[in-house]
Amino acid sequence: MAEFDDPAPLVKAANETYAAGYRQVDAFSPIPVHGLAQAIGFKKDRVALCVLIGGLSGATLGFNLAHWAQRISYPLNVGGRPLFSWPSWIPVTFECTILFAGFSALFSLIMLNGLPRLHHPVFEVPAFQRASLDKFFLLIKSSDPKFKSEDTRRFLEGFQPTAVAEVPNT
Repeated sequence: MAEFDDPAPLVKAANETYAAGYRQVDAFSPIPVHGLAQAIGFKKDRVALCVLIGGLSGATLGFNLAHWAQRISYPLNVGGRPLFSWPSWIPVTFECTILFAGFSALFSLIMLNGLPRLHHPVFEVPAFQRASLDKFFLLIKSSDPKFKSEDTRRFLEGFQPTAVAEVPNT
């Protein structure tokens, strides 16, 4: 893991790291850094798709629930309307859509972010405490196929970071 004082060298190092073939890369920054996500090869998340599927499932369930209640379970002719009076089911369908979309957003965020994770190996590096204050870090995980401890250390030192530390079990 390489430590930088400014975001510009971090983005440059991240771009060159990705170009060198490293794919299991992560970056830590106290502020949003423009272009950093693209530099480490961050892919678009799947939360929106999960929310869409959850919302459509909720709409289907809400509509079918209202249909079942009105036509099958308790058929009641009110005001001479037909039993299949779908405009009166719009509120139920809408509310179920919102409910299911909200819960699918919550649970997909939790699952896709790997939560709850109470400990991360980068916490073992003492300098990482400053990641939320004023330091910028670039991590190449040991699970990367191209990772070799000494070669990766020399590669990171080529960016002239403030410090290079080895993170156990990444």
